[in-house]
Parts: sequence; C-alpha cells; structure tokens
Amino acid sequence: MGKFLKEAVENRRNELISKLIEHDQYKKDGKHLFELTLSDLEYEYFKIQSQVHPHSGIDSIRWTNFK
Repeated sequence: MGKFLKEAVENRRNELISKLIEHDQYKKDGKHLFELTLSDLEYEYFKIQSQVHPHSGIDSIRWTNFK
C-alpha cells in the first residue's frame, strides 16, 4: 500500500474511532475499536448514524434487516 493511501486509511480510522467514542461506543464483540478494520468501523458508524439521524422518526424511511 502506498504511503499516501496508508496515511489516508489511518486518518479515516482515527476519525471514525473518535466519532464512535463520542457516541459511547468503545468495543464491538469484545474487540476494542482500534482492533477493527476500516470497513468494520464504517459499518458501526453507519449503524449509529441511522439510529440517531434527525429524520429517523415516525414516517421516515427505515432500513430493514440491519444487524
């Protein structure tokens, strides 16, 4: 992996970890956030955003089959 790509991935991982911690998420399935892949972190953040989004109330579009 190139230096710039590796740096970009690491920056995004750190950004997502910070955002997840702001939502009191520290672990997933017994693993600390820094042990997760970028894809896992993106997924966890997407789940939280879909739950706390201001348009997630009644009469809003809801995701189904979301674990």
